[in-house]
Amino acid sequence: MKEYCVAVTGALGAVGQEMLSILESRQFPIKKLKLLDIAENVGKTVKFCGKEVSVELSEPNAFKEVDIALFAVSDNVSKKLAPEAVKNGAIVIDNSSTWRMDPEVPLVVPEVNPEVLRQHKGIIANPNCSTIIAMVPLKPLHEFAGLKRIIASTYQAVSGAGIAGIGELKDQSRNVLDNKPIAPKVFAHQIAFNLIPHIDYFEENAYTHEEMKMFREGRKILGLPELMVNCTCARVPVVRSHSESITIETERPITPDQAREVLNKAPGLKVVDRPENNEYPMPVDTANQDLIFVGRIREDISSTGNGLTFWCCGDQVRKGAALNAVQIAETIIKMELI
Repeated sequence: MKEYCVAVTGALGAVGQEMLSILESRQFPIKKLKLLDIAENVGKTVKFCGKEVSVELSEPNAFKEVDIALFAVSDNVSKKLAPEAVKNGAIVIDNSSTWRMDPEVPLVVPEVNPEVLRQHKGIIANPNCSTIIAMVPLKPLHEFAGLKRIIASTYQAVSGAGIAGIGELKDQSRNVLDNKPIAPKVFAHQIAFNLIPHIDYFEENAYTHEEMKMFREGRKILGLPELMVNCTCARVPVVRSHSESITIETERPITPDQAREVLNKAPGLKVVDRPENNEYPMPVDTANQDLIFVGRIREDISSTGNGLTFWCCGDQVRKGAALNAVQIAETIIKMELI
């Protein structure tokens, strides 16, 4: 099997570390691994496949001889470095929001729209984490019944805000229990024992940028430019794994039993739907694994047409970011696009 020079940019961040773990566990065909990060982390080492690998500086010259560059960096860094990596011959798989809505850049969930990878011109975008978690079950339902409308509410874990978000939840939880003062820094308000209906900035239409990502990215990924989407995103005091309540209206009828059958056969999913036994998707069960769990599948009793409601959970650091990026790389190799 052919092996590749792989760079992980932002290697010491939460998503970068997860990428490394996934590359190792899935035995990705790596000839050489380059770990790239900010200046203060240069020289630090990370163990990969039993060997210590030193961190190098993220800069244009670092991408010489790199075949695949996985980016887990900020929008500004991606905007600056991704084109430079492509100039050096690398295929960039980027986890930031910089390139997602660029019409020249494929926005990919491998279980949903791998065919668009053939259109790439060097940069491939990883969708937003909550979008990925929704798209994996929505695609097979769309193929069966045809999506007309999506209403989604997301309950997003603090790790979506990185390591600092996890630390803030832990620190605030201790302070609340010890009757100590709370001083929010990462989030707009106290997150411990609370939830905040506010992720990212508010756009002019009163929806947050996070909510509009689902709107815009979902349309692009599914290839449905007229799809009606309404989303509300909330940050909840859960460390890891996002949850989503999704209601859909479809062109053709679909019963809950038909939906379960369709979802049971679809890749990347696990149906957990036995409410009579208190079995349904929960963050504690979906954290640190690769599948999206789907359950609470039921008829939308408020709908005058073909309505279905379900609940899903997925690890946003893994499938919502790192795993999806690695799967894109695997798909590129399988499709012989590199």
